Amino acid sequence: MKRVFAILLCVAMMLSMVACGGNTAAPEADAPAAEGDKIVKIGVFEPQTGDNGAGGKQEILGMQYAHSLFPTVEIGGETYNVQLEIVDNRTSAENGPSAAAELINRDVSIVLGSYGSGVSIAGGEVFAEAGMPALGTSCTNPQVTADCEVYFRLAFLDPFQGTVLANYAFNELGIDTAYTLAMLGSDYDQGLVFYFKEAFEALGGTVISEDFPEGTANFVSYVTNAKSNNAGVIFAPVSINYAQLIVEAAASQGYEGALLGSDTWDNNKVIEAATGTDIEAFVTTFYQEGGAPEFDTGIKEWLNANPDMLTNNGGNDMIAAVTAIGYDAYLTALEALKLAGSTDRAAVLEAMPNVSFEGVTGLIEFDEIGDAKRDGAFIKTANTVDGVWDFVKVQTVE
Repeated sequence: MKRVFAILLCVAMMLSMVACGGNTAAPEADAPAAEGDKIVKIGVFEPQTGDNGAGGKQEILGMQYAHSLFPTVEIGGETYNVQLEIVDNRTSAENGPSAAAELINRDVSIVLGSYGSGVSIAGGEVFAEAGMPALGTSCTNPQVTADCEVYFRLAFLDPFQGTVLANYAFNELGIDTAYTLAMLGSDYDQGLVFYFKEAFEALGGTVISEDFPEGTANFVSYVTNAKSNNAGVIFAPVSINYAQLIVEAAASQGYEGALLGSDTWDNNKVIEAATGTDIEAFVTTFYQEGGAPEFDTGIKEWLNANPDMLTNNGGNDMIAAVTAIGYDAYLTALEALKLAGSTDRAAVLEAMPNVSFEGVTGLIEFDEIGDAKRDGAFIKTANTVDGVWDFVKVQTVE
């Protein structure tokens, strides 16, 4: 019902603007194009700098690779060239609104992103005001979609991910005391710790929690605190750069428990930090190499043929799950545009709930809130000898 209300509101706003002589899209009639020269713009709302810059770049890679394969789309019987409009939201919630406004000004038909829940929530207010359909990629905080009428999402949610990790630690690893570590002010970190703690304590476990300030570079004291509390796991749902530092600190302090990471840990730089150590680490994520062989082969060839893209992937061709979900996000946008039969943002918003196709990360469909219908998470473990993530299992929660 809330989606219907949002769509009717957007349509009413559009009709009002037309009646007043305003435009919400580029006036194609003023610049007629030959067949095949029509352009539809897809906005990319991702961090390229800040704490989440590395992850944002990997997510963008999936979109860029998909665009290289599918540079055009049929909309209403006509062929449109797709143009990606990429804006750096710089990771932080403070910069989210201005980056979102920039995409509105560029007259995009739909927005993809972001890596990071806090900046997605902040940008969502601007997208909602403009009636702009937005497709969250790896942002997992429930508020991204629950509090925004125009936001949809491809990733699983934090309540699910936190519960999966709590169940795995308690039931599979046999741990009864857990230590959690999150950055102050991070909606993503704090949300996941909350849901992990809730689920772990419900199982009968004990949780000791600490927070660290942004910019922390030394995590030795935190690892020492975990050891002194006899914590069998350290759960730290943090960004890539902090994950590397925590891995290094745990290795240097001889921590004998397991490290638990969320989807942000599924990254080649984190596995590099663990390689050659005795660290045991597990992560929850959206994709495992081998799940879509054609996609794996194609994107690896594409990365290795593009030095700048390879650099943005961290220097090698290991496929991050966020890259796979970025790829699916681009294809989802194309499906919505085809269903809408128009580049008009209100029409695309109306079409979004009807999208249904098989992506590389699984079946892409949305529930009444706009969240992806996902009931499983991949669990991987760090192979510290070969320097890769090994598949463990697909974990569900009843």
